[in-house]
Amino acid sequence: MSSDAPEKFDPGAGIAAEVETARIEQEMEQSYIDYAMSVIAGRALPDVRDGLKPVHRRILYAMHESGVTARSSHRKSSSIVGETMGDYHPHGDSAIYDTLARMAQDFSMRYPLVDGQGNFGSVDGDPPAAMRYTEARMAPIAEELLADIEMDTVDFQSNYDDRLEEPEVLPSAFPNLLVNGSSGIAVGMSTNIPPHNLGEVIDATTHLIEHPDCTVEDLMEHVKGPDFPTGANIVGRNAIHKAYKTGRGRIRVRAEFEVQEDRIVITELPYQENKARLVERIADDVNEGKIEGIRDLRDESDRDGIRVVVELKRGANAEVVKNQLLEHHLESTFGVINLALVDGQPKVLDLKETLEEYLDHRREVVRRRSAYELEEKEDRAHILEGRLTALENVDDVVDVIRNSESRDDAKAALRGEHVVEVDGEALPTFDFSEAQADHIVAMQLGSLTAMEAGEIEDEYEEVQARIRRLETILNDPDELDAVVESELEEIKDEYDDDRRTSIVEDTGTVTHEDLIAEEDVVVVVTEDDYIKRMPLDNFRAQHRGGKGIIGTELKEGDRVSSVYVASTHDYLLYFTNHGQVYQLKTYQVPEMSRTARGKSAVNLLDLDDGEEITAVVNTAEMEADEEKYLTMATRNGYVKRTSVEQFQNIRSTGIIATKLDEDDALADVEVTDGSRDLILASRDGMAIRFEEADVRSMGRSARGVRGINLEGDDEVAALAAVEPDRHEWVLTVTEHGYGKRTDVDQYRRQSRNGKGLIDIKTNDRNGRVCELETVGPGDHLFVMSGDGQILRTPVEDISTVGRNTMGVIVMDLESGDAVASVDVHPGETAADEVAADADSDAESEGESASASGDGDGD
Repeated sequence: MSSDAPEKFDPGAGIAAEVETARIEQEMEQSYIDYAMSVIAGRALPDVRDGLKPVHRRILYAMHESGVTARSSHRKSSSIVGETMGDYHPHGDSAIYDTLARMAQDFSMRYPLVDGQGNFGSVDGDPPAAMRYTEARMAPIAEELLADIEMDTVDFQSNYDDRLEEPEVLPSAFPNLLVNGSSGIAVGMSTNIPPHNLGEVIDATTHLIEHPDCTVEDLMEHVKGPDFPTGANIVGRNAIHKAYKTGRGRIRVRAEFEVQEDRIVITELPYQENKARLVERIADDVNEGKIEGIRDLRDESDRDGIRVVVELKRGANAEVVKNQLLEHHLESTFGVINLALVDGQPKVLDLKETLEEYLDHRREVVRRRSAYELEEKEDRAHILEGRLTALENVDDVVDVIRNSESRDDAKAALRGEHVVEVDGEALPTFDFSEAQADHIVAMQLGSLTAMEAGEIEDEYEEVQARIRRLETILNDPDELDAVVESELEEIKDEYDDDRRTSIVEDTGTVTHEDLIAEEDVVVVVTEDDYIKRMPLDNFRAQHRGGKGIIGTELKEGDRVSSVYVASTHDYLLYFTNHGQVYQLKTYQVPEMSRTARGKSAVNLLDLDDGEEITAVVNTAEMEADEEKYLTMATRNGYVKRTSVEQFQNIRSTGIIATKLDEDDALADVEVTDGSRDLILASRDGMAIRFEEADVRSMGRSARGVRGINLEGDDEVAALAAVEPDRHEWVLTVTEHGYGKRTDVDQYRRQSRNGKGLIDIKTNDRNGRVCELETVGPGDHLFVMSGDGQILRTPVEDISTVGRNTMGVIVMDLESGDAVASVDVHPGETAADEVAADADSDAESEGESASASGDGDGD
């Protein structure tokens, strides 16, 4: 009974039986692994033995097979690319031509493997001309990579269509992986091997042959470091050592340049740096203000080499411009990843392992070549033995050949397989081999001469000697190594040249400080904690009694609290009225014009509400062999010393400098050495001098001891330290702009916690004491008023008078203004120019400073 119902599907029948079930994630994982290994082994990574990727190897082999050697004429690049693509490398022609062009670039390859003719690109990043316009042939050194390839020295494999055979690796007569380097990106890994000097690498290789147990450090005695085709400088040796020791490292490469008086001339660039792009980037940074001091930028490069000229502006600091260029443009990092294929597997190798792998390959090449040549020589010796035997029996051999029916009968007779008869008598038989018989039958009559016989005997002796030598090489590993070493030395003699890349000492990376010109500046701080710096040159020295010039603009209700002079590279300690200390580099203070307000100090220092800067100490004064102390004085008359070692690690939030009573504040700080005298000055004009040793050294959290016994509402205004071996005066300045110099000897030494002596009269004219400093010849005084005026004047313009006097006018203040801060800048000469200010010579009434006695005031 028939039915129209469809047949039931049988999954095990027909084509369905050939379908395999697989999980998609497993299939994708395996397919990706297969793809990755194909890229790793077949495209992106070089072989440790010859240092070449497949595309490089195939181009060179195609040129070898086509006869495009160093001794032939150049051939169109398109022809070489076509033969490589058609026979060995079935990929895009552009990829093959790019590789061919790179092998011809002397700025990319330390030892170019291709001799190019035409435009093959430039260090400016210009691309090569089209392949139809350029021509190429093998460079002489490239032939050394292929030498003896026809002597069974390497294994061959079928090409992509099984039509031809190509070498799996080249014989490579020198360690090309290190000599020319390599770079490539595979799947999940990359390689970046720098080029090296041929002579250095060969010296290291021969050293390894002679000392198999040597270390990487031993090999580095020969291989100093990478040797880039573009020269330049490697900064430091530590990174080189790490790269050779581990196979990975980051090497800093710095351009070669010369800093001249008004220009910087760049003559060598880091490896793979694009010159045109470099010049463009420098120009952009100059236009955007990131680099200052450059007037002009020119590329004067020609065929003889690179020359980029950076013209500096008049007065520009060449060192600062140099450091700015170094930070952004003239240094690059070469990341070493010494990854190569070893037995078909990617492996990161150190310097010794790289050379060991090459030596194993080279030994195998020499062994196989020797075995191949030995077989050839033995075959030749066998033929020569037959010829010599034939010459010894020349009459019989001639009779056998002449009386044979055919050439084959003659050969058979010579082999002893057939007897030739003449008139019923058998001719002598021989026991020649088939090869010998073939050769003897093919001999010409001319070779039977005595001279020919002698030449055969000489050749036979030479062949026997060569056989013995080859057997020695094959049987004695030391002899084989000697051959390898000898051939390497021949390569070195032929192609070695001078190192191009220098290795310079690492003086540290360029810091932000290196980008700031080192100059003296004036720093101004206001009561509302606005801060800024200005070049010291903005303030010319004036005669005392002048009004000065504007030093800062103030917002309403704000007044100047302090002024001080420092170098932009100085580390400064900022002490506050709360007994805290903060650390800041001077260049971190923003530079602004004289008429600018400044920047809020809370952006630079973590100040609390109501916390004000009351003293600034330059750490340069703390750098000395002897013990140094920070000696502090408080408003209530306490004084203490603390070793500078306790201020080595100051956090960004500051640290405690001294303990303070609730109603007390830090007044002043000085750097001392334990041997000085201290002078404490009070607001009401009293001063006491005592030995520093009277104040014992104590910790940061201590309050200190009494330094001066104050009366009424008096408080400490300043602290000064007397240098014993310096001619000094005590300079006192009052808030109304008056001051005086007094010889330090007039302040006799007392015990601390006394009332002291009268230093200066504090009356309605003078006002209270603002500052007391010890000064010497050549010092300059910087006086700043609360309203923002700054006066710079030589201290020797201020009259020298006794204690307990009125003093003379130092700064002419406007009504309602007062002196806010005073600082002394040392090192100026008395011959400094003083600006002619018509008002500066005017002296106030009573300026002659009538003395009214010493007034000890005890």
